[in-house]
Amino acid sequence: MENMSMKLHIKNMISPRCKIVVKQELKKLGLRYLDVDMGLIEVTGIISEQQHRNLKINLLALGLEVMDDKRDILVERIVNIVLEMIHDDNDFPQTNYSDVISEKLDYDYTYLSKVFSQQKGITLQQFIIDCKVGRVKELLLCSELNLTEISQKLHYSSVGHLSNQFRKVTGFSPTAYKQLHLKRNVNLESAGYV
Repeated sequence: MENMSMKLHIKNMISPRCKIVVKQELKKLGLRYLDVDMGLIEVTGIISEQQHRNLKINLLALGLEVMDDKRDILVERIVNIVLEMIHDDNDFPQTNYSDVISEKLDYDYTYLSKVFSQQKGITLQQFIIDCKVGRVKELLLCSELNLTEISQKLHYSSVGHLSNQFRKVTGFSPTAYKQLHLKRNVNLESAGYV
């Protein structure tokens, strides 16, 4: 019985900090684990109903959720793959997202896209665009990269393509967005809020 393991899928587990918190909760409950990864934990041994219930409650209080529905699990795996691709500076895909997602999950992209849209109420393609634009915002405000470098880093076909997508999502050009935030910060500093 000791060699048994159980995989649990966790929603909203999207950062290394989440992994640390989950490990701490597992330890508090006396649960041993083989692996804790983004969106997935593998616990060894038998988990009692009480331990499972306590884990769900404790993680929910931290903004994480143990998922039981197979479609929700699949969507969360898609979300984690997309976020990993966009935020991983060393392994950003040069191929289409659809190919990478299909390959990693071993499902046809059309099926994955349909399930994603049904569960999230947004197309998978729009989710990817929104995530990329979110990453562009981060890089604009928190790095020294210029638009050309950001465009290359995120594998946009051109700076124009990046700018058009950015404007459609935010209503601002990347330059106007950055200037607006810089001006806002200067105003906050001069008012003594920063």
